[in-house]
Amino acid sequence: MSQDLRWIAPVPPEANQAVLETHQFTREFYQEVEHREKFDRYCEWYSATAEQNRREHQKLQNDFNLLGWFCRKP
Repeated sequence: MSQDLRWIAPVPPEANQAVLETHQFTREFYQEVEHREKFDRYCEWYSATAEQNRREHQKLQNDFNLLGWFCRKP
């Protein structure tokens, strides 16, 4: 029976193990590169956001505390 099925879907040739290992290594390498690039972009975004928050916080420290003026105890 398996002889009959060979004509419908031929059996693929055996793959060379070295080619498969090279392909797997290359794929893992590019996944690692992509992961590191995404992490670098995240770190840059985080740093920029933190700097912006520091500047806004400094501005708020210099603002007049109107609510505190109304809530003072006599």
